Amino acid sequence: MLTSPLPVQMVADIEIAQATAMRPIVDVATGLGLVKGDLILKGDYIAKVRLAAVDRARKARQGRLVLVTGTTPTRYGEGKTLTTVGLGQALNRIGTKAIVAVREPSLGPVFGTKGGATGGGHSQILPMEEINLHFTGDIHAVGAANNLIAAIMDAHLFHGNVLDLDPTRVLFPRCLDMNDRQLRNIVTGLGGPKHGVPREDGFIITAASEVMAILCLTEGIPDLKARLERIVVAFDRREHPVSVGDLYVHGAAAILLKDALMPNLVQTLEGTPAFVHGGPFANIAHGHSSVLADRLALGLGDVVVTEAGFGSDLGGEKFVDLVCRQSGLRPDAAVLVVSVRALKHHGGVKKKDLALEDLKALRAGFANLDAHLKILQTLGMTPVVAVNRFATDTDREVDAIVDHCQDVGGAGGEALARLVLEATNASTHAVRFVYKDEDAFQEKVAKVATSIYGAADVKYDAAALDDLERLKDAGLDALPVCIAKTQLSLSDDERTLGAPTGWTLEVRGIRPSAGAGFLVVLAGDIMRMPGLGEEPAALSMDIDDSGRIKGLF
Repeated sequence: MLTSPLPVQMVADIEIAQATAMRPIVDVATGLGLVKGDLILKGDYIAKVRLAAVDRARKARQGRLVLVTGTTPTRYGEGKTLTTVGLGQALNRIGTKAIVAVREPSLGPVFGTKGGATGGGHSQILPMEEINLHFTGDIHAVGAANNLIAAIMDAHLFHGNVLDLDPTRVLFPRCLDMNDRQLRNIVTGLGGPKHGVPREDGFIITAASEVMAILCLTEGIPDLKARLERIVVAFDRREHPVSVGDLYVHGAAAILLKDALMPNLVQTLEGTPAFVHGGPFANIAHGHSSVLADRLALGLGDVVVTEAGFGSDLGGEKFVDLVCRQSGLRPDAAVLVVSVRALKHHGGVKKKDLALEDLKALRAGFANLDAHLKILQTLGMTPVVAVNRFATDTDREVDAIVDHCQDVGGAGGEALARLVLEATNASTHAVRFVYKDEDAFQEKVAKVATSIYGAADVKYDAAALDDLERLKDAGLDALPVCIAKTQLSLSDDERTLGAPTGWTLEVRGIRPSAGAGFLVVLAGDIMRMPGLGEEPAALSMDIDDSGRIKGLF
């Protein structure tokens, strides 16, 4: 099924956001049935919600869950968050008590390629400046907890190394919430014996930290501590795993995360309640906001619109195989967001020509759309297809997508809302996992690669095979898999467009995330610390003498 586009915006998103009068967050919370004692206010328009309210929500009548994902994007975003927000607003306009749940923006992409990440036009989450920048400090808390663990580990190495950690087998990197390729591979502990044990080290972006994945998958403080305790930080010289629990730092790390664990309540431009919580990327992590936020929303609303990152091959698959497998959550409906420009890109059009009508290239790009439809069907869902229309899209291009999908909806977001409600009413609450828990590790990877990505085979380099042997010896190879690969292609090569077949997934490393409950499979040339481009979005940002921000999005 397909809907017509949401309204096209012509004014800069930040100008629309800055001109909007927001409701006091206490009023938004009251409309959900929350009381002031449930909230920790962070100003007039942001509140954290105490975990006691989450516990109450678990016992309440549960709403319906709608998963929003997309086709393979370009580097510049295709409006998935915009559609998520617009759908939540439209559901409220037609009389359904809807709540939006999305991830917190990372400073890396905000100052890098995409700019702000709170939706667009008249489908935004507010206050957009605070959310896009430091917000409530959750991501910084994740970085602090992560780096505390790393510091304790290096202190242990320095002070005698009783656990006999092998400095060449350290797995746990430091993290930073910024794109900084310079920190991918570094040497630490230089300067002589008083300054530490020299070893190779590196940083990943905070969104890729296992601590971030744990924050978004945990069910509360006891589970948080247990998951932190299970994190494998290194192997010893006998190749036995060494955990955070062995370092006795899981309690201290949990302290740093106690406030970050509470979901953040904000609102959309139309006053629809929104939970913005956690921020794992779907290309290098599981790509979904927190289970706690979804549970809270499901106990407070009739319909919860939750977003999974990037395309259905990444956020969509991981939502089913990781989030649903661990939490028991089940989507009642799915929305697949598509844009004309993304399909033309996959049809071979260069960036400079994407604004020009090109029906031939658009139709060539339908192979990518069809592949994502097949992925969602493989996962047990039949999606509603939503076209996010940009100002340069022509009627003929949009009509071509409508004809291809063979089902036309009405105008605007309310039509999408009605189609989604119809889909939830027909829900069987069934999803299909791509692999079984008891499948061997290589079989799990092969099933994702062949049935989701369209690969013909999987190849492991020598380092990956060494990783796998070490994980088998440690008894960690039975965990589910989280494949880290480029978001710009269904394959592991960002240059390969459309819906490639007959290719081989190249695995170059495997990292345990025992606390999060999965193994990270590094495919292709994916990096867990992105780099800034030649002209990052930060160069167009400024703040005037009155404190008004410009150029954020």
